[in-house]
Amino acid sequence: MLEIRDLVVLRDGRRVVDGLRLCVPAGCVYALLGGNGAGKTTTIDAILGFVPAAGGMVRVDGLSPADDAVAVRRRVAYLPENVALYPYLSGVENLDYFCTMAGIALSRADAAALLDRAGLAREAQGRRVRGYSKGMRQKVGLAIAQARSASLLLLDEPTSGLDPAAADDMARSVRAAADAGMAVLMATHDLFNARQLADRIGILRAGVLVAEFDASTLDHQALTAAYLAHARAAGAAS
Repeated sequence: MLEIRDLVVLRDGRRVVDGLRLCVPAGCVYALLGGNGAGKTTTIDAILGFVPAAGGMVRVDGLSPADDAVAVRRRVAYLPENVALYPYLSGVENLDYFCTMAGIALSRADAAALLDRAGLAREAQGRRVRGYSKGMRQKVGLAIAQARSASLLLLDEPTSGLDPAAADDMARSVRAAADAGMAVLMATHDLFNARQLADRIGILRAGVLVAEFDASTLDHQALTAAYLAHARAAGAAS
């Protein structure tokens, strides 16, 4: 569903993504780990066609953002770290509004089912978003993403700032989206949820994919050790 081959992205002449190669098939959750400045968000921007590739290629469902970024974005659902919603609308009204803007008609029952699947309690769905926690906002954002019936779900630090219960709720909802057939690429610092949720895990350092694992082959301790080893190597290099 997502294929990246030898991707290079430049900023001010510097390679912020350098020869990246990864593949995320349908039904797979891929966790892309890395510190600040590793190139995770730039990779997402390149997939969406917001930054041009200086080399290599990106394909989403066989389409290239370099050739038709709009067509690619129709197949992608994106959930940023901080979801921007209208505070004086309820959760269900925000979902309905953003779907209407995208040309998607939802019945009240469909909207409730999407919010249910995203993990937002029924009693919260009709309340104004201004009273929501960050985790509740993330659930509305996930429902909006899933309403688009996209092939690929992009998540940028989806559990940042969430308490453990909210992070677990988010992880369960993302896993459910993958089990329903979506490909998921998750850029994150959260080693615990990466290990619990992902099928494959990659470590990005200075734009280079320095390690890649099948998540079933290592426990949390081994993942932490691998991540810290690469983080310390990056610190020594700088």
